[in-house]
Amino acid sequence: MTNPLDLPFDAEEMLTGLKPWIETESPTFDTAAVNRMMDVVQHDLAALGARVERIPGRMGLGDCVRATMPHPKAGQGGILLLGHLDTVHPMGTLSKLPFRRDGNICYGPGLMDMKGGNYVYLDALRKLLAAGIETPLPVTVLFTPDEEIGTPSTRALIEAEAKRHKYILVPEPARPDGGAVIGRYAIARFNLQTRGKPSHAGWALKDGRSAIAEMAKKVAEVEGMTSDDCTFSVGVFNGGHWVNCVSSVCDAEVLSMAKTQDLLDEGVARMLALNSDTGDVVMEVRRGVTRPVWEPDQPGTMAMLSLAQDIAAEIGFEMSGASAGGGSDGNFTGFMGLPTLDSIGVRGKDLHTLNEHIFVDSLVERAKLAAALYCRLGA
Repeated sequence: MTNPLDLPFDAEEMLTGLKPWIETESPTFDTAAVNRMMDVVQHDLAALGARVERIPGRMGLGDCVRATMPHPKAGQGGILLLGHLDTVHPMGTLSKLPFRRDGNICYGPGLMDMKGGNYVYLDALRKLLAAGIETPLPVTVLFTPDEEIGTPSTRALIEAEAKRHKYILVPEPARPDGGAVIGRYAIARFNLQTRGKPSHAGWALKDGRSAIAEMAKKVAEVEGMTSDDCTFSVGVFNGGHWVNCVSSVCDAEVLSMAKTQDLLDEGVARMLALNSDTGDVVMEVRRGVTRPVWEPDQPGTMAMLSLAQDIAAEIGFEMSGASAGGGSDGNFTGFMGLPTLDSIGVRGKDLHTLNEHIFVDSLVERAKLAAALYCRLGA
């Protein structure tokens, strides 16, 4: 059998294939845009000869695409390639962050997180199929539309699909040192609302009770609860409609990260304790979606890491493995005890910013890693 590391991977070819992926913007809350991205990927998967299913979206969010790759045991449990195609970048970001190449750097919204990794792992399957190399285990691909908002509509689908498989590959972007993720901290989201009393801000200011002012006080209190092991961040703040009105409603969203489940539970309790219906302004705290702790050092995952490290050494780089924050759909499969290797996608910097980019030389590097993992897992 041809050594998968010798397959003819080509960075320029991959960038050409990635261009339409990046130029199909797909912010999570724009369902039509996400589904246009799913159209692109569905076509690419069908061109590989995969049996492709389109799974309708829920909760007003986008569809999923599930593809069963050609294999004598197609449809049976084997390797699950799990990735998301939604991004945090709003429509129109391409005007500020166009897809462009500058030496070893390539820019684009969602290129690092995580369209680049998804594409590379599909390209590895493309090259294996073209070379007539049969993987020991069948491969299934599942692409989802809502990871960036905590996976509220697809968690059950992910967990049901993952249970059928022996190994889970999540090509989220690599850690800063190029290493993989073998465990993840817990993540909890919260929706906050203050409700005050409106009045005319110029004529009867003293009669009003500002929801914005109360929420502003709570921002300092919430972020002040942050420690090295449990963080709290206010990422969304919305209030008011008219500058000449004392605000009656203000909304905010909080993200909390904790290194252990006990710390997360403690953080949740502290957030919910902010609920108050006394005084002139009501504070309501509602818990949102949660990603459970994925404990590191699980035997199946560590065996996958060891294999990946051997492959990396053959390619010519070192691959470390560590727990990380940030959250991903690997939280779910790792929490379930399924062997999961996360953050094995492309290398880059500045994800979720207007400088998001990847290192072009990581495309071939990671494609070789992907091809070898497909060929050696279950062998």
